[in-house]
Amino acid sequence: MNTHTLIEHRDIQNWVTARHGKPALRRVPDPNGQVRARLALNFARPAAPTETPSQDDGMSPCSWTAWLAELDRQHLALRVSDKTAFEFVERRDLN
Repeated sequence: MNTHTLIEHRDIQNWVTARHGKPALRRVPDPNGQVRARLALNFARPAAPTETPSQDDGMSPCSWTAWLAELDRQHLALRVSDKTAFEFVERRDLN
């Protein structure tokens, strides 16, 4: 699989929107019980007409501004493939 890492906001947004994705956040508790934002991307697929709705996956849609600000706050980059596979990586690991 061919992967590359995106840091620039415009590049990240273009990659996600080209694959019909949207920014989202998950609120998850850390080991100390504090609720933290975990970045997510939602590549929704259309539901089949006979498919029953699934249980809430905990993702909340958010604006690109909020999502990219959280990406910067956590010092993360996005490692992507040509498809919709991705992972968040620490920017410090890129040097």
